[in-house]
Amino acid sequence: MAVELVIFDCDGVLVDSERISVRVGTAALRRLGWTIDETEYAERFVGCSNEYWDEQVGQTPPGWYEQISQEYTAAIKAELCAIEGIESALDRLDIPYCVASNGRHAAIRDSLEVTGLAPRFDGRVFSAEDVTRGKPAPDLFLHAAATMGAPPESCVVIEDSPFGVTAAMSAGMRCLAFAGGLTPPSRLTGLGATLFHDPATIPDLIADLI
Repeated sequence: MAVELVIFDCDGVLVDSERISVRVGTAALRRLGWTIDETEYAERFVGCSNEYWDEQVGQTPPGWYEQISQEYTAAIKAELCAIEGIESALDRLDIPYCVASNGRHAAIRDSLEVTGLAPRFDGRVFSAEDVTRGKPAPDLFLHAAATMGAPPESCVVIEDSPFGVTAAMSAGMRCLAFAGGLTPPSRLTGLGATLFHDPATIPDLIADLI
């Protein structure tokens, strides 16, 4: 079926924020007494929903979340950049596209604004805040597709985490999985997605699906 909509994840696909998130999150959990390194943190939490994070972390002392938020926001403003090759891919896409992220609307907006990508997604940003269940449930992708007027089978999702790939498959959508980020390719293999390493090739990969 022809591709009518491309749905991008944000963190790790459009913006190189996951390295920042892992660093800040690992440090925060260590302050709680966790014995965890950045590799384990990435395996457990990259791409997860806020609800999953809260469930895993459990009870926290007063001000803990506020401190994380301040540290993350400061690092995003100082360090965040777009994923190499993604702007070239967006320039070449002649198919409607949007972003659907497990992040909160405010965080997605900040990331897109800092990297200069915000104008490309104006009015086409979807968050797990918009649905009952975030990824790995299919709700967010189905919501984005319905709002954009595209049937699920005509959508292609661009993801980089097992949570996101699972959500895309459950939504009945085709999926391209970026294997050049923090998630090892071995964790993306066998989930039903087509793996790629260069974001600039996304339009070519989509053309091959049509």
